[in-house]
Amino acid sequence: MKVAFIGMGTMGAPMAINILQKSHDLTVYNRTKGKEAVVVKAGAKRAASPKEAAAEAEVIIVCISDTPDVEEVILGENGVIHGAQPGSIVVDMSTISPKATRKMAESLKSRGVKMIDAPVSGGSEGAENGTLAIMIGGDPEDVGKARPILETMGKTITHVGPIGAGQITKAINQTIIAGGYLSVAEGVALGLKAGLDMEKVVQAIGGGAAASWVLTNRAGNMIANDYPLGFRVKLHHKDLRIALEAARELGVVLPLAALVDQIENGLIGRGFGDEDVSAMARMIREQSGIDPC
Repeated sequence: MKVAFIGMGTMGAPMAINILQKSHDLTVYNRTKGKEAVVVKAGAKRAASPKEAAAEAEVIIVCISDTPDVEEVILGENGVIHGAQPGSIVVDMSTISPKATRKMAESLKSRGVKMIDAPVSGGSEGAENGTLAIMIGGDPEDVGKARPILETMGKTITHVGPIGAGQITKAINQTIIAGGYLSVAEGVALGLKAGLDMEKVVQAIGGGAAASWVLTNRAGNMIANDYPLGFRVKLHHKDLRIALEAARELGVVLPLAALVDQIENGLIGRGFGDEDVSAMARMIREQSGIDPC
C-alpha cells in the first residue's frame, strides 16, 4: 500500500519504520529535515511538503504535536488537502481537539477525502515495538481500509465511534494516567521517607491490585529521581488541557486532572517540560523533604 507519514518526532519516526518493515511504499515529510534521516535511510522517500507527500498516497498519516500544527499540515497552503486524491484516507494519530478533528474531516470530505482520528497510547516504547494502543473514531469502512497500516504500529486497535470519538477516548486515557503518575509518585515518596528498599516494594505491590503500567515502567525513574524521555511533560500537559476543555463543554468535573494540570504547569515553568511525565515525582519528593526545593 502507498502510505504517506507526516511527523517524524519521538513517536512518529519509529512508527514509520514499522510501516516500512511490512514492505509498504512510504513517503515521509517533517518540518525539521534532519529528523527524517533515519526513516529515509531505512527506505522511505522524502517529500518537500505535506501536499507532495499526500499526492500518491492511499493512506496519509499525521502524527504531530498540537491542534494548530495539525490544522496547518492538513488544511494549510501546502497542506494535505491540496494533494490528497479522492478516495484516500487521512489518519490523524496526533492528540488534538475533538472539535477541530470534526471540522477538518468536513473540509476533507468536501474534496472526496476520508478522515479517521486514531490517537495512540503506549509511549516511545510502544512506538518502537509496534505495540501501541490505537483508539479510532470514524466510518467503519474507512477504518477497515486503514487497518492493515494500523496493525503495523499497534497491538490493540479499537474502533470506538464516529469521527472525534478517538480523541475523546485519548482524553479519557490521559486523564486516567494522570492519576496513575501522581499516585505512584506519592507511594514512592512514602516508601523512601520510611527508609524502605523501593525496588523490593515495587516488586511486592506490582503483583497485586496496585499493578499498573506506570508502576512497572516509571517507578524506577521516580526512585532514582531521573526522568529520561519517554513522553514529555509538556505534551501530557497539552493533552490534559484538551481533556479539561472537553470536560467543561460536557459539564464534567475532573478535580484530579485539574491538580495534575497545575503540577505540570509548575514543572514546565521550572524548565522540566521536556522530561518524562514521571518527573511529576519531583514536586512530591521536594514537598516531602526528600530533595531540596
